[in-house]
Amino acid sequence: MATYRVHTDQQAQDRRANVTFRRRTGVFGLAVVALSWAQFPLYSMTGVPPAYNGTALAESFHASSTIVFIRILLDLGLYVALMVFAARFAHLVMNARPGLEWLGMLTFGSAAVWIGVTLVANGLEGGAALDTLGGSPDASAVRALVEGYLLTYNGSIAFAITALFIGAAGYATFVTGILPRWTGWLAYAATALCVVSVPVVFAGPLDYNGFWNPGGWGPAIIANFPPLIWFLAVGVVMLRKPGARISAQPLGPAQ
Repeated sequence: MATYRVHTDQQAQDRRANVTFRRRTGVFGLAVVALSWAQFPLYSMTGVPPAYNGTALAESFHASSTIVFIRILLDLGLYVALMVFAARFAHLVMNARPGLEWLGMLTFGSAAVWIGVTLVANGLEGGAALDTLGGSPDASAVRALVEGYLLTYNGSIAFAITALFIGAAGYATFVTGILPRWTGWLAYAATALCVVSVPVVFAGPLDYNGFWNPGGWGPAIIANFPPLIWFLAVGVVMLRKPGARISAQPLGPAQ
């Protein structure tokens, strides 16, 4: 009887640990959404200068340099939250079923590459702003930095890596059952929209006011909002329904 009680107590502790782990994972997922959505008003505050007018771009970045740096700071917080979320999500995947270590590594690795790519973009954006602070900006350099920033932050490069991460997370949902199946379909839909947006690089010259081009608002919405909706849904599910199917093995004391 004493042995049974000890075993039962250990199972209860493991369940509580798993519930706590999933809830905290959900918090980091929601932090990704909050830090991302907090940036959208900041983009609307900077105006839209002509894409190929380096002088106008330099003037715009000089006038909005503080806003640019705030956006980068928010991005840094977002990357930390995303990396922690991806590591914890990968842990749940690898512990849900034997032999899925490759899938857990794929989800975490693709998130790490996603973060690395966007960090480069932030460096280019920040460099464009810094170049204008000395009073004599190099218009051609600012223009080149902005165009490189667009492709890696809000263009084909970022869309491809985002699709890999969201697609891997959706597949992991179906094969492990760690999340409701409808979140897996949501991930697949977000993946498809990201993939559709990858060829936008061939859609012609930059036009920030246009819909479908490397700098247009169409790909920005189609390939950015669906993944964020997935993060929002997963974060809420993990917070509200932490008792869903989870790891069969104890997660250990570190949570």
